[in-house]
Amino acid sequence: MATVVTPQTPALIAGLGNPGPEYADTRHNAGFRVLDALAAATGGGAVFAPDTRHRALVAKTSVAGRPVWLVKPLTFMNDSGLSIGPLAAFHKIPHANVLVVYDDITLAPGTAKLTTGGGDGGHNGIKSILAHCPNAFARYRVGIGPKHWPTQDLAAHVLGKLTETERAAHTAALPAHLENIRHWLAHGTAAAQNHINRRRAENAPKPPKTETTITAAPTTSTTTSTPTPTLLTNNTHTTTTTPPQ
Repeated sequence: MATVVTPQTPALIAGLGNPGPEYADTRHNAGFRVLDALAAATGGGAVFAPDTRHRALVAKTSVAGRPVWLVKPLTFMNDSGLSIGPLAAFHKIPHANVLVVYDDITLAPGTAKLTTGGGDGGHNGIKSILAHCPNAFARYRVGIGPKHWPTQDLAAHVLGKLTETERAAHTAALPAHLENIRHWLAHGTAAAQNHINRRRAENAPKPPKTETTITAAPTTSTTTSTPTPTLLTNNTHTTTTTPPQ
């Protein structure tokens, strides 16, 4: 069913991650970082406060003219659904109006994709949400890049710290992430997907232009030279002899 968007429709945006300073700079906490940026960018700055009943940090704000609950579960990643499911039910927010922001190893750092439906893709946070919510929520997937080598343990990769290059890519992409989320809030999932796909196509690296060089075949010219006249000299006169043409 398509999302019905009105200025009064409440929405819930959940960013996934693990609580605690030791996890703040890990790849797995991409959802937390986007939520922090979104909260800071709202008018006056939305402030997260503990919701012990739902085991989350929650901020109530308005984004793109809509009332929005910003949620960072404190259950640890693998039990995110224990927080998001009951919280959405408590505030009577339809699951089609829920957006989950989380990390995705199939996307490059600094990129994102908006999807709906499907399985958990091996992501334990999404697996937990699917166990406690109907599969109607939208998914904003933030790229963190694949494992650095094929045999690397996946947990070690996602719980590893961002490299300087990755951190720069994530920081540079935050304005685009916020714009994409606002577009989802203002226009719904289908329109936001078109918007994100169009931006991705516009920003995709352009193939280098190839120039075709046409080399002309060397030309040869035939020059006919006229022999210089020969001077024959005797004692009495000079005769100029010109060869026949």
